[in-house]
Amino acid sequence: MAKTLHVIVEGRVQGVGFREFVRRAAARLHVTGWVRNSAGGAVEAMINGDAENVAALLREMRAGPPLSAVMDLRTEAADAAEAEAFVAFRVLRGA
Repeated sequence: MAKTLHVIVEGRVQGVGFREFVRRAAARLHVTGWVRNSAGGAVEAMINGDAENVAALLREMRAGPPLSAVMDLRTEAADAAEAEAFVAFRVLRGA
């Protein structure tokens, strides 16, 4: 069953390759959506995919790349209709 989540990640997550790390993990896990830097130093993502793969991506996001330090990761369910247009996982320009 597909799952769509809006994710906010806080900590040392900008300037450390976090977005590209998430993009590569999402591609490997067949998760679609996007990731971008947001104001205040956080990273924001919208992710969609099989519930198991989404859970695996969240685990990878919590771990992050070597130079990152994830202090908080919050999720909230998102409207699946928003995810219908996702065909890949993209890195967007920051907010």
